[in-house]
Amino acid sequence: MEQKFVFPKGFEWGTASASYQIEGGWNEGGKGECIWDRFTHTPGHIDDNTTGDVACDFYHRYEEDIAILKKLGIQVYRLSISWPRVIPNGVGEVNPEGIAFYRTVLKLMRDNGMKTAVTMYHWDLPQKLQDRGGWANREIVGWFTEYAKVLYKELGDLVDYWITLNEPFCTSMLGYWIGEHAPGYHDYGMALQAVHHLMMSHGAAVKAYRETDLKAEIGITLNMQMFYPYRPDNADDVFAAKMATMQGNCIFGDPVMKGTYPQEFFDYLESRGVVLPEIHEGDMELCCQPLDFFGLNTYYPDYIKADDSVWPLAGVPVKTGKPLTDCGWEVHPQGMYDILKWINDRYAPKKIIITENGTASRDWVNVDGKVEDVNRIDYLRRYLAEVHHAIQDGVPVMGYYIWCFCDNFEWARGLSIRFGIVYVDYKTQQRIPKESAYWYAKTIENNGF
Repeated sequence: MEQKFVFPKGFEWGTASASYQIEGGWNEGGKGECIWDRFTHTPGHIDDNTTGDVACDFYHRYEEDIAILKKLGIQVYRLSISWPRVIPNGVGEVNPEGIAFYRTVLKLMRDNGMKTAVTMYHWDLPQKLQDRGGWANREIVGWFTEYAKVLYKELGDLVDYWITLNEPFCTSMLGYWIGEHAPGYHDYGMALQAVHHLMMSHGAAVKAYRETDLKAEIGITLNMQMFYPYRPDNADDVFAAKMATMQGNCIFGDPVMKGTYPQEFFDYLESRGVVLPEIHEGDMELCCQPLDFFGLNTYYPDYIKADDSVWPLAGVPVKTGKPLTDCGWEVHPQGMYDILKWINDRYAPKKIIITENGTASRDWVNVDGKVEDVNRIDYLRRYLAEVHHAIQDGVPVMGYYIWCFCDNFEWARGLSIRFGIVYVDYKTQQRIPKESAYWYAKTIENNGF
């Protein structure tokens, strides 16, 4: 078949994971308790009542997994560090076993020809810090900065890309307002304060990094998506979509890239009776540090219909009849192109890396031992075609990481959905590369498809 989409020279192909979702070993090797340990051990929080206590057992099986990554030709592997595995109480004494584990993993990745992309925070806050208020406590900026400095010192020689935070939207809005993520609160004002402390913590970590002699690139990963008005000719839907864009995208991207929050959104929130976050002099300058890349996680857009019944929102997402993935997200490849253009137009980052994109599929092992996830391959082809389109139109996308490497613990959904390009039998921990893994390996080899 004639190759249709060739990506730029130097484009990097990767895949991603997160510590709580894959490691297991939740109480081994000196690791402290994290908020997801506490959250999943409390009945009623997870759809299938599973936990990340074992997950895919990467803590004991990392050699096998890295061998699979090498066989597939993965160029960059993105993983996260468990804060309580490194500093069990969140502050203070460093756990040498935790440091040794991550040094071993990162060195093995390097030895197998992969670049390393390390996320400092992918949601597993030490429970000891949550007991002191977590992200709603301004002191966390200092706690996170000290944690970051430990990582730079202990792991910095083995890291190619640093990512300060993964999806602060989920940490703040799902954790402190919607309540479906740890710590499970329902307070919009607290969520907004958490947003501000997350943005400050990011900036402080970048600032601390610039004071080292390390040469790796550093950025942040934000989950962003398009918010289209359900009825483009309806003024209320247009306004609601604009407010959704500001809540979902701008209150995270603007402070990091512009040093401001969207005033129109804050004015709207005040009109709805929301208590705005406490912002001190110098905070915004701290948030806005020069970045080497902008990390984007994106999966689907939302169509917003005006509806003020869910305080303090101006609208709610509605389905449009498009095909759905196994976790109920609409398949809408145009949304990939549109969000890349939107980011480039609003922020003009020097470099964008798509740090997550992929799909949940109803996968199973056939009688011949194969996992034929043709829907995932189709999804990847469609979305990557839109990435290519955006690059052709001048958007500086220089990398793409599939979410995710192997099936794992998907937060509130537990083990009930599968995003991986490698199938995991959770009873035996057997790994089976799916057909999408072989398709992706060929795409990497050809730098396109």
